[in-house]
Amino acid sequence: MDVREREIRDEQRHLDTVYRRLTEKIHEAEFLMADAADRVQVGTPGALAERDAQVFQAGLHLSRLNNEFEDFLFGRIDLLPGKDGVRGPDGAYTSVEPADDAIGEEDGAPVAEIAETLHIGRLGVLDAEYVPLVIDWRAPAAAPFYRATPVAPGRVVRRRVIRSRGRRVLGVEDDLLRPELRALLAGSELPVVGDGALMAALGRARGRRMSDIVASIQAEQDEVIRAPVTAVTEVTGGPGTGKTAVALHRAAYLLYQNRRRYAGGILVVSPTPLLVSYTEGVLPSLGEEGQVAIRALGSLIEGAEADSYDEPAVARIKGSAAMARVLARAARGAIDAPGAPGRLRVVAFGRRVELDGEELAAVRQQALGGTAPVNLLRPRARRLLLDALWRKSGAPERYQDPGFAAEAREAFNDDIADEEAFTDFLAAWWPEVTPLQVLVAMADEQRLARWARRILRPREVRQLARSLRRVTPAGAGLSAHDVALLDELRVLLGTPTRPAAPREVDVLDQLTGLAELTTYAERSAPNGRASATEADGGERLDYAHVIVDEAQDLTPMQWRMVGRRGGQATWTIVGDPAQSSWPDPAEAAAERDRALGRRMRRRFELTVNYRNPAEIARVADGVLSRAMPGAVPPRAVRETGIAPRFATVESAGALRAAARSEASRLLAEVPGTVGVVVAMRRRAEVAGWLADLPEAGERLMVLGSLEAKGLEYDATLVLAPGEIADESPAGLRVLYVALTRATQRLTVLATAGDTAVPAG
Repeated sequence: MDVREREIRDEQRHLDTVYRRLTEKIHEAEFLMADAADRVQVGTPGALAERDAQVFQAGLHLSRLNNEFEDFLFGRIDLLPGKDGVRGPDGAYTSVEPADDAIGEEDGAPVAEIAETLHIGRLGVLDAEYVPLVIDWRAPAAAPFYRATPVAPGRVVRRRVIRSRGRRVLGVEDDLLRPELRALLAGSELPVVGDGALMAALGRARGRRMSDIVASIQAEQDEVIRAPVTAVTEVTGGPGTGKTAVALHRAAYLLYQNRRRYAGGILVVSPTPLLVSYTEGVLPSLGEEGQVAIRALGSLIEGAEADSYDEPAVARIKGSAAMARVLARAARGAIDAPGAPGRLRVVAFGRRVELDGEELAAVRQQALGGTAPVNLLRPRARRLLLDALWRKSGAPERYQDPGFAAEAREAFNDDIADEEAFTDFLAAWWPEVTPLQVLVAMADEQRLARWARRILRPREVRQLARSLRRVTPAGAGLSAHDVALLDELRVLLGTPTRPAAPREVDVLDQLTGLAELTTYAERSAPNGRASATEADGGERLDYAHVIVDEAQDLTPMQWRMVGRRGGQATWTIVGDPAQSSWPDPAEAAAERDRALGRRMRRRFELTVNYRNPAEIARVADGVLSRAMPGAVPPRAVRETGIAPRFATVESAGALRAAARSEASRLLAEVPGTVGVVVAMRRRAEVAGWLADLPEAGERLMVLGSLEAKGLEYDATLVLAPGEIADESPAGLRVLYVALTRATQRLTVLATAGDTAVPAG
């Protein structure tokens, strides 16, 4: 069993203890509720109020326990002895700084014993002896989990993020705040998992150079985390510099420092679902529903989920800012659907009045001249139809007196507006259109050609229409780029206002005023009043802080989508131009600047690569020099003495066997994870090749080249690098990303058509 598995097992054991205690507390709350409810006979109004208060408080406590029961635990800190022995009300020591004698020396190196371990979760939990099993994240004792940094660690030696689902611990990730220290826990050396292990290896290396490097990493990261709040904080840095982790720790730091300001919620946007999973492991949910929303670009809209990928040429079309103009036309053109009625007949003043197709087209054009969203123009279209029918009836000529004319017109409107023929026609002629309906309509090449005239070339129209044919009316077949188009259409179409459903109130309650007094159960009922966000369809657009990870990959249309969610927010934007997979960075930058407006910006650069060994970094830097001549890569600061391995196969048939052989070799060489990175079109095929490897299990992951961004593995196998480089105009930059995922070993398996790199 490796270190990671052993640590997951130990955290699982603690979590099981916590859940047993939670179950006991739930039973206690249920007993209190039942006991109070059974006391029906009470002698005085005061006793009645006391009973109701007990029921309410017990119910509130029970609901809180039930609501926070799942995914309960998310953090842990291991602490040095404090300056005093004072404990707070939660059972934890209150001292912030370590005791003067907390750190000793052994064989010339600093050493210390861990004096206290605190687990951080959604609620505080004490055992039967009042020893803290979990510290509430809002409690003062939990503050070091968010505030401690490598430059100012206080008592914290190791900060651990615990990722769980339900009652099962899925993973742990450690952040070592004192990497130079040899820490002992119950007599054994403190184990470290993830990036913290790399920092430990750096910090304990002998020599002044390594000490300076660790100090450099710590200072760079600490400067970003603790930077004063400005409207936009931009963080750039190459692979392995810790951009994502630093940005997320900054968000947690800001929320804990200024909870009132950021209680409106934090949105974290990642380019892929895989990176979302990693992000969830770095930034805990902070214990309150709605505080932090972590979304992939393909799931940023409520009710839409990307499950497909676009070819690079199609992605270029969908992501371009020009699509905004195509969508504006499509939103207005989609109401004129095939099969819409082409004639309107009504009876007014005892005679038939009719509008033909040409007259209806003129009314539609006039109605669409308004600036409101299409669905909100329906009342305008209704009014213009009545105007056209009034004129067609000849009534204006018959009523010369303005007073008579106004009365006649009012009667005419009352007559026609409620006529079934008119209301049915209006519903069919100006239907309420959804964004998904418009997107599906764009799969019709002829209609799309009309809407995209002089914006897209004929070939682009064909490619776009063909791509959208996979999208179903139920929303299956969407790509991440399609989701950005849906968001644009949501704004262009608008949502008609609907009358609120009347609240049913008992007549007796109205007479006695009892409607003002509700029980806990009534307030918790499913048919109770929803929040404003839920009432508006569950879509939230008013975040207090927005984090954009791998920002260099956002297309112009995606920047428009993300920008709508941070109109009043502060921002943290992290990225690396050298890793961009978008072929037109200038176009994306223009939309990014539009989304951010004139907000003040503060820029930081991370320069130290502590993920990749120097041997791997040299290979990647060679590709970078071809992808972006003149770009300066981050400094790789450690060496393993293990050179990357290069192999070539001569035929397509040999590639499968070679891939299996190389993947098996890497699984045997490293105890941790192995990532296999391939061109997007080969992802499913290669996954099938390796699915039955007996050593793989959960340790091996096959990734398309665009999915690898932001992730890391102990070893990486890059398959057919030429295919990755040829995928798109940004293919060399994408290959650079693939080559920088490994923390220990890299193997490049090339085909006969690949261009050999100098070291291979």
